[in-house]
Amino acid sequence: MAADGIFGYPLRRFLWSPPIFREWSGSTALMDWLESPNAHILKINVPGFRKEDIKVQIDEGNILQIKGEGGKEEAHHAKDTVWHAAERGTGKGDFTREIELPENVKVDQIKAQVENGVLTIVVPKDATSKPSKVRNINITSKL
Repeated sequence: MAADGIFGYPLRRFLWSPPIFREWSGSTALMDWLESPNAHILKINVPGFRKEDIKVQIDEGNILQIKGEGGKEEAHHAKDTVWHAAERGTGKGDFTREIELPENVKVDQIKAQVENGVLTIVVPKDATSKPSKVRNINITSKL
């Protein structure tokens, strides 16, 4: 992101919405994050992964964790086979993504589906107002 170079990674949370991408494995599991009036919608490329290969969960602090394991085909070729190019990858292609979701979401109503190599996760927004987390601290002359 352009702000990383100018302001540094820690400040990105205060300058950009949506919140922090906490972890990205550098895999081909590229993501789009859209926001509608009612929900956050994440679309993640997961070609070759079955729904059984993918795990989506919420950790403490509204951290959405997405893991894919064992999605790519293994290379089984004779010993006398000569490779000229190997761009598609021949390993498992595991990936992990962690995204810090905003506070105004209904984590108990998140839905996910995988179709045609794309994992779609719908995170409904919570329209009810929450009490402020701001708390005044009393200042005294002595501790």
